[in-house]
Amino acid sequence: MAARRISSLLTRSLSVSSSSVSTSLFSSLGKNSGRNGIGKRFSTAAALEDLIVPPVQIAYTQNLIDGKLVDAASGRTFPTYDPRTGDVIANVAEGDAEDIDRAVAAARKAFDEGPWPKMTPYERSRIMLRFADLVEKHSEELAALETWNNGKPHEQSAKSELPMFIRLFHYYAGWADKIHGLTVPADGPHHVQTLHEPIGVAGQIIPWNFPLIMFAWKVGPALACGNTIVLKTAEQTPLTALYVAKLFHEAGLPPGVLNVVSGYGPTAGAALASHMDVDKVAFTGSTDTGKIVLELAAKSNLKPVTLELGGKSPFIICEDADVDKAVELAHFALFFNQGQCCCAGSRTFVHERVYDEFIEKAKARALRRVVGDPFRKGVEQGPQIDTEQFEKVLRYIRAGIESNATLECGGDRLGTKGYFVQPTVFSNVMDDMLIAKDEIFGPVQSILKFKDIDEVIRRANNTRYGLAAGVFTKSVETASTLTRALRAGTVWVNCFDVFDAAIPFGGYKMSGIGREKGIYSLHNYLQVKAVVTPLKNPAWL
Repeated sequence: MAARRISSLLTRSLSVSSSSVSTSLFSSLGKNSGRNGIGKRFSTAAALEDLIVPPVQIAYTQNLIDGKLVDAASGRTFPTYDPRTGDVIANVAEGDAEDIDRAVAAARKAFDEGPWPKMTPYERSRIMLRFADLVEKHSEELAALETWNNGKPHEQSAKSELPMFIRLFHYYAGWADKIHGLTVPADGPHHVQTLHEPIGVAGQIIPWNFPLIMFAWKVGPALACGNTIVLKTAEQTPLTALYVAKLFHEAGLPPGVLNVVSGYGPTAGAALASHMDVDKVAFTGSTDTGKIVLELAAKSNLKPVTLELGGKSPFIICEDADVDKAVELAHFALFFNQGQCCCAGSRTFVHERVYDEFIEKAKARALRRVVGDPFRKGVEQGPQIDTEQFEKVLRYIRAGIESNATLECGGDRLGTKGYFVQPTVFSNVMDDMLIAKDEIFGPVQSILKFKDIDEVIRRANNTRYGLAAGVFTKSVETASTLTRALRAGTVWVNCFDVFDAAIPFGGYKMSGIGREKGIYSLHNYLQVKAVVTPLKNPAWL
């Protein structure tokens, strides 16, 4: 199945059918209202109360340890919810420190005594390819499960994320038999070579916003390098990781190589990060939690850590921009995945010459955004993940209003149940406002005005984050200047959220340590050993 860029989902939705249901919203807020008053009508795919029954059954709710599905050691379970309604989907085994101990013991035994590290790289590759084939066979169930547990549009899950997941495992399967060391020249009569060895037991903690994709980003390179894994799912979205891990064993993965524990961060996550028999930790999530993971790893056995953390990415629209195209791309950069994206273009910088036109068109585009049941065709935006994130987004919206940013549209919940938030646009945003500084992780677009390139470089870099940035311009010179000046791990020029398997991803500053994807991700899961042997009477050096 051919992989598709996430950005391909954008090309739809410039207009909405007149048959779409619209909902009247709240009244104007005076000085905080937009130029023509707050937009009061949003497109919805159908009444939010008329929800489609997900076309999938819940198959796996236990932890997967040493190749077996098992209950939590404590016997406890926790609920996982449907964000469309807040109703319980299933009760899942609640792993804690004892379950992490069991999973780490299984992974350690599989690494020290099992066949996986001793298997030829080609055979490891074949197992990974068989797994990718099984995922493709079960892609309909997995896409439905991902949408049900996460709330993202089903079209996104099915047409973008599942193909990308499969592509990632094809990519890493291809790397398995191409990892090798070097022969190094020495200054004296010695033969010197380097060996690239698997690091051992990898602890991995994945987030809730892209459960399947983050599974692939973490598990793919670790297995290609010959490691074993203990993976902790996000407590909000445990279901698809358990499903695909079971498929991995059907593909021939030996027991203990991949163990999946569901549970909470302060219990299961902390136990994994601080475990003395884990050789490496990889974490994706918030910057604040990343600091805790790094501290736990350092205080235990000083295990190496890779972190992919938060962002407040600038999206810079220059004065030469085609405004219509810029509006659409900036809209996607922010609102994609309900705004729950670490690299979201959440600071939209617009040149003063096109600012007013951009604001009107950005507002109009937000009002056309189709919000509703993510299982319905044509829906662009589903609910936020849970009540905590939902309330957080609404708090930031109130903070934007209170700081005298201009609320152009949105600003409230949509519907009466679930965690749906109106697509929200603020103009006249200043750099010192919370909505311009903090990672909101929701459908809230903050639009700022700038005068020249030097100014926007300084302001764009004036953040603790450095995960990504976007540039929209017709000028090669301007693009070149900005891409080199912006302190970010990825800069997209006239595009956004292009996540091909070989493109590295990671942040500067407090957006993380290390890189995911591509050849760079393999470095996270390898040790380099130098082997030096004397040479007697060498013919050459």
